[in-house]
Amino acid sequence: MNQAFIMERPCMDSMVALDHMQLVNYQDQIDGMEQELNSRFSVDLWRNEWPEIVNLICMLPNGFLTVLTTQSTTTISDIKEKLVQIAKQMPLGFLIKKACDYQVYGLSTFNIEPYIDETKRICEVQPYFGLLRLSDRTDDTSFSSDYELAKLVSGMIGKSFDHHRTLGTPEIDDFRLNMTQICDSIEMERSVYTWQQWLLYEYPLRLANSTKMPLLIRERHPTRTFLIVVKNENDPSTFTLSVSEQDTPLSLTESSLQKMNRSQMKMYDRASDYILKVSGRDEYLFGDYPLIQFLYIQEMLSDTAVPNVVLQSIYRLEPYINHNNDQNMVPRRLPPKKRPAILPKTPTSLWDMGNYFQFTLHSIGNVNYDKSRALKVGVHVGLFHGEQKLCAQRSADAPNSGSDTFLFNDLVMSFDIQMRNLPRMTRLCIVIFEVTKMSRSKKSSNNKDNSLKDVSYNKNPLAWVNTTLFDYKDNLRTGSQTLYTWTYADDIQSDEVFHPLGTIESNPRKEECALLHLTFHGNGTGCVRYPTEDAVLQYAADRAAASLRESQLQQPQQLAEKPLKVLKDLLANYSGLDKIYEMVDQDRNAIWERRNDIMRELPEELSILLHCVYWKERDDVADIWYLLKQWPLISIERSLELLDYAYPDPAVRRFAIRCLQYLKDEDLLLYLLQLVQAIKHESYLESDLVVFLLERALRNQRIGHYFFWHLRSEMQSPSMQTRFGLLLEVYLKGCKHHVAPLRRQLQVLEKLKHSSVIAKKGSKEKVKSLLQDFLRDQRNTGIFQNILNPLNPSFRCSGVSPDKCKVMDSKMRPLWVVFENADKTSNEVSIIFKNGDDLRQDMLTLQMLRVMDQLWKRDGMDFRMNIYNCISMEQRLGMIEVVRDAETIANIQKEKGMFSATAAFKKGSLFSWLKEHNPNSLSKAINEFTLSCAGYCVATYVLGVADRHSDNIMVKKNGQLFHIDFGHILGHFKEKFGVKRERVPFVLTHDFVYVINNGCNDREAKEFCHFQDLCERAFLALRKHGCLILSLFSMMISTGLPELSSEKDLNYLRETLVLDYTEEKAREHFRGKFKEALANSWKTSLNWASHNFSKNNKQ
Repeated sequence: MNQAFIMERPCMDSMVALDHMQLVNYQDQIDGMEQELNSRFSVDLWRNEWPEIVNLICMLPNGFLTVLTTQSTTTISDIKEKLVQIAKQMPLGFLIKKACDYQVYGLSTFNIEPYIDETKRICEVQPYFGLLRLSDRTDDTSFSSDYELAKLVSGMIGKSFDHHRTLGTPEIDDFRLNMTQICDSIEMERSVYTWQQWLLYEYPLRLANSTKMPLLIRERHPTRTFLIVVKNENDPSTFTLSVSEQDTPLSLTESSLQKMNRSQMKMYDRASDYILKVSGRDEYLFGDYPLIQFLYIQEMLSDTAVPNVVLQSIYRLEPYINHNNDQNMVPRRLPPKKRPAILPKTPTSLWDMGNYFQFTLHSIGNVNYDKSRALKVGVHVGLFHGEQKLCAQRSADAPNSGSDTFLFNDLVMSFDIQMRNLPRMTRLCIVIFEVTKMSRSKKSSNNKDNSLKDVSYNKNPLAWVNTTLFDYKDNLRTGSQTLYTWTYADDIQSDEVFHPLGTIESNPRKEECALLHLTFHGNGTGCVRYPTEDAVLQYAADRAAASLRESQLQQPQQLAEKPLKVLKDLLANYSGLDKIYEMVDQDRNAIWERRNDIMRELPEELSILLHCVYWKERDDVADIWYLLKQWPLISIERSLELLDYAYPDPAVRRFAIRCLQYLKDEDLLLYLLQLVQAIKHESYLESDLVVFLLERALRNQRIGHYFFWHLRSEMQSPSMQTRFGLLLEVYLKGCKHHVAPLRRQLQVLEKLKHSSVIAKKGSKEKVKSLLQDFLRDQRNTGIFQNILNPLNPSFRCSGVSPDKCKVMDSKMRPLWVVFENADKTSNEVSIIFKNGDDLRQDMLTLQMLRVMDQLWKRDGMDFRMNIYNCISMEQRLGMIEVVRDAETIANIQKEKGMFSATAAFKKGSLFSWLKEHNPNSLSKAINEFTLSCAGYCVATYVLGVADRHSDNIMVKKNGQLFHIDFGHILGHFKEKFGVKRERVPFVLTHDFVYVINNGCNDREAKEFCHFQDLCERAFLALRKHGCLILSLFSMMISTGLPELSSEKDLNYLRETLVLDYTEEKAREHFRGKFKEALANSWKTSLNWASHNFSKNNKQ
């Protein structure tokens, strides 16, 4: 009910031209409503539980007052839209602008404040007395807006900004300043966007690299034409059109309008007034691209489905509607003033210092050790570049005095490396250990310190800490330092003593950890600085010129050109990452000597050359910096290698980012998980990698979505809180448009966390009822409205369907949650919400499956992989996409009446199930099964996916097989009583063979031979990209996954990929594994029978 308007006196003069009778009528309404307003103007409106219906007293821009009766769960955005509609129907309504030009204000505890986050509900902001004001957006709101934004961002990060400010250091301050300038620059770009550019930013196009129809699709569409179903947004009628390979979105729109006109749907608008939207999701097809280039079209045609699109008016698009408003939202923030630089005395160049590196160790304190058994407590100290030790380590210890503090009497620790030869990214790594007597029953293999084993004593590492020798401005650290350590339980599962790949951040929990007091030595005269890039390049150029002069003086026979084949043969020995670490000095010197030939003829082998650099020799460092400035760009696959922890040098990482600048957005999304993890290998807050990822996230909201969640999921890790928290801060402040949708997703996350707590209290049926009641509660339903699916932001959800939600029968009681699709004509969106399971390993495995699928498709092979989405959102918390129309093998056996302990040994259940669901297209379903089974056999073998049983292998009704639940990878097979339960390379049961052979068991049948050939081709294709697969896993070592914590965990991949074999030898190797899987399929059946028996007992 919207009625009664009171005219404010300031507006009276401007309204003299209004019709006198109209004013009298409004005055009569005013007089009649004064009593009603007085009764509604209550100070107790929000005191107790808020009412379902509230009366809001709203002041409008044209000077009138209205009472708006609405639900307490209505959003600020909806209220604003309604008030604008009301104001337009009143006198001076022609002066009312668009809703986006107004701001809603409310009365709070201290003042009148704007409601910046318009996704909030009125019951959340609770304006005093229910008073609201609709006013123009003005510059006066900029401070309030920034303040409100800061509060929002703080809550979204999950760590207060005040905490960051107390940690304020010059590096943090400069990082904020520099990143803010990048954000402001991109915001200025966005301020002049057209609505089409806004659409591209918010809903990026998903395009294939080629404009041609893929070969696999062309085989199914030999005429190079295909069908598309088009629907008008305001009419239920649909039209099916045939389009060619060359047709574009515009030509399809024109054809659709013509067809609609012929069917008496009068569409007189121009084709340019419409845009094609993918049915059921926020994804658009537009631009001068052939339709076949859009990935949505390719995906649908690969599934032999017909693409469905909606013809939507551009005037209804949010980017179009908000365009005028966004155009005015140029950054009002003045460029940050740089602090005046304090010019130090002319620094001494590190390369002018010939003395050896040393520092003074004063004491260690707050050490948690076994005071009753420890004889001594001491430290090991090493200098590292990446994982390479630069010189011999040093150790010192002090006797157990019963105290938790140990003094070392200002011990000077010297190292056998000259200052001038220290690499730019040198790390000082320190380990605190205790010395205890080793019991006779305890084997010396338990001693992590392999280099210092003793017959009767054991050295147990207690804590560790790393720090860089140079600060972020290239200055050598000098003076007194206090380092706060990490315990091994906190952050390490490696068998090594030192942890050079660990964080260089000090432990923020200072009261709980051991600490070291030490002093770094300077040169006694002032600042010591690593040479600038220009100085290093000049030094290298002088060396190159001197070398050229020297070579010109040599005899002609000495200058004979060495054959390129010799170099190729030498490099071929190390082309696989499994052998590069075994390089002998003779080969290293030979390769380094021909570095210029490698740059000219074999630039892709840069990673091998980098392993030949003596990083503790400044001449080698200068030469490689000089070469990298001239080095041609290399492939994306090989450049990703260079962001591994093994390559900490800044020039190398800068070159890698230069190559990655050409990475397309879809490919960047494919590798984003590893690239975010690679930030952990950076020594400073600001780096080329950080700037690259931030800029790409700010220019593509889809990338920004996943960038946000990958960062936020690790905010509970103390070692990453500062680094990732600051990155989240600058990203959210740099894209204010993205804050509201992300905040709504976080609100949904909190509600689902609350729901999962309910789900763990009581029986399955009881908690299902409690869950549904909780989701039906009116206080909760608003949270689930108009949200983007965190798993895939292309899907917009309008609400939750409580009756379809349930609690799953699993240890952690995951939730099956069904959301309503905002597009009512499309399928609902279902997810599994897990609270208590670490989904990071699932996310990594699924991402690697996606990479493999892309590699196969580039080689012209489509194995019909069904790779669902999975996202980790917090520690041991996340979401998994539900795949529609799919069943587990166990449920299929149950449905066909074969679910028992012996069901795994019976054939025919799966074939019968597929036959039932594909009565007219069984051969097509069998083909889908054959292709997908081949893909997953090879993928699970290479990745060492373990714990395979009938409940984590599923089949879709169309025949596609796929695996779920990747809790064990890289060959970490489950054991029972010390015996491995899984003894086959991959799962290939007689039931699968029966389907592949179209209902027979003949393993010599042509269908099965074709299947084996598919597997072999898939395996050999992956071997070609073995370096990429190893690199992507290597970049994830810092994640903290229990099954991927050190370089040793990559050995399984090296064994399965056999990169040092010839192709023919690798084929024979895989054939042996294939035969082994087939011969031992009865063992898989036995394992499944055991699983079924156990499951029956639990039911």
